[in-house]
Amino acid sequence: MVEATAPMEIDGDAPPARPNKGKAALGSDGKSAPWVEKYRPQSLADVAAHRDIVDTIDRLTNENRLPHLLLYGPPGTGKTSTILAVARKLYGTQYHNMILELNASDDRGIDVVRQQIQDFASARSLSFGAKSSVKLVLLDEADAMTKDAQFALRRVIEKHTKSTRFALICNHVNKIIPALQSRCTRFRFAPLDASHIRERLEYVIKAEGLDVVESGLTALVRLSNGDMRKALNILQSTHMASQHVTEEAVYLCTGNPMPKDIEQIAYWLLNESFTASFRYISDIKMKKGLALVDIVREVTMFVFKIQMPSDVRVKLINDLADIEYRLSFACNDKLQLGSLISTFTNARSALVAAAQ
Repeated sequence: MVEATAPMEIDGDAPPARPNKGKAALGSDGKSAPWVEKYRPQSLADVAAHRDIVDTIDRLTNENRLPHLLLYGPPGTGKTSTILAVARKLYGTQYHNMILELNASDDRGIDVVRQQIQDFASARSLSFGAKSSVKLVLLDEADAMTKDAQFALRRVIEKHTKSTRFALICNHVNKIIPALQSRCTRFRFAPLDASHIRERLEYVIKAEGLDVVESGLTALVRLSNGDMRKALNILQSTHMASQHVTEEAVYLCTGNPMPKDIEQIAYWLLNESFTASFRYISDIKMKKGLALVDIVREVTMFVFKIQMPSDVRVKLINDLADIEYRLSFACNDKLQLGSLISTFTNARSALVAAAQ
């Protein structure tokens, strides 16, 4: 009896100890969660910007007059967060039972529209105490849907309007067929204003207890380009690499050239000879691991700040745009660097001629 029960006690006791320990570790370690999800707005009041759009959708929700929605705009501007906040307000704890969410990672060809979406929309709604009995179909990145799938979806939207609302989210509205656009109320989410991004970053910095200097925060806002998701990801990755978040740490983590490096490169382009500029820029590229396409983009912004005749500026910007276009097709970096220096050499000659 002793020999029979002893192994049973060992088999029964040993396995549970490890899973429980692992689950406790995963659950208690909040730092492992991406801050993009951890600080995603849970209600419409938490959405950082676009108050006019959010207030309009909130009013339509309160009056139970929510139409089909088409939200479009650049990434990281709050489109998905707004719709998820609307769903939480409508359905409360029954949120997952009343919403069908599909994004670009799912197969969304014509078969999915005819089967999965059609079945969900036509199924009888059991609200289980939810505030609204109308179901919600959320199609994230709808511009990735095939044209056939969009045409099939058009009829599904018409047929199930009484029981289901459709929310389409995309980056490029021109990739949505006109027939779908006309059936939805459209809202454009513009890139976030720097003040809104700064305000949200300050909230996250305070919540996480981070050591971020003012120049580091300014660099985060500048590099985000109105994309809140990008700003939070840069902040989290910089914090992981360096406990003290400074301007230099932010630029080093993202691989972007620092403003002082761009000023130095612009000085070489405008004052040094072709050979010297080529050598200096090649050295700084290798030393700091800079990409030529990033240098071209930042130098272009720098050109706008320099005083020069308009015709010279127009020609210079046009040539820089051509270089960036060629770099997007993986052209040889050394050839394009030579083209960049040649462009500024020609601009210098034009400036000298204009001065005379």
